[in-house]
Amino acid sequence: MSWKVQPPAALRALFPHTLWRQKGVGKTLYLTFDDGPVEKETTWVMQLLEQYQLKATFFCVGENAHKNQGLLAELVKKGHSVGNHAYNHLPAWKCSREAYFDNIEKAKPYIPGGLFRPPHGQLYPWYMRALNDQFKHIVMWDVLSMDYDNRLSQHEVLANVMDHTRDGSILLFHDSKKAWKRMNYALPAALEKLLEQGYQFKPLEM
Repeated sequence: MSWKVQPPAALRALFPHTLWRQKGVGKTLYLTFDDGPVEKETTWVMQLLEQYQLKATFFCVGENAHKNQGLLAELVKKGHSVGNHAYNHLPAWKCSREAYFDNIEKAKPYIPGGLFRPPHGQLYPWYMRALNDQFKHIVMWDVLSMDYDNRLSQHEVLANVMDHTRDGSILLFHDSKKAWKRMNYALPAALEKLLEQGYQFKPLEM
């Protein structure tokens, strides 16, 4: 499972112009969330981060951002970064190139900034030039919590994070209904442990 949690060097080499991990930043981590904003889960995450006085980056599905524009505006107001995660969370392998880029474009009116994360982490190398022309950063991850996987226990999700996090890691959780049962345990537990280890958290620059 470790290759799923922490993408191998060979995969990263296929996409050299994407951001997997920040280098030379010392004990700094970048907390990211995918698939929101949704009322219950995103609000809970936002309140938890406020409790710890932490900022994060939220990769928003355009359809959810459209439905919850006030919630997205509140994220930005509180100092979090937001990024484009396409309008319908459309994976590259399920659609034509035209449909893929149309879906990204459709999300732009609702999600400000220059960050993009491909839905499901699926990306073709030959899409990179067009994506880099549109966005400041194409962001992947260094540590995938796998909180969306209902085959995993809460403790296994926490272990995924704690066993693989290192200086400069971009951590990925999901502020979604699907991940809620595992995320709402693993996220606060991981934050407590990582803060005890002397890590600080920063949002990615939009």
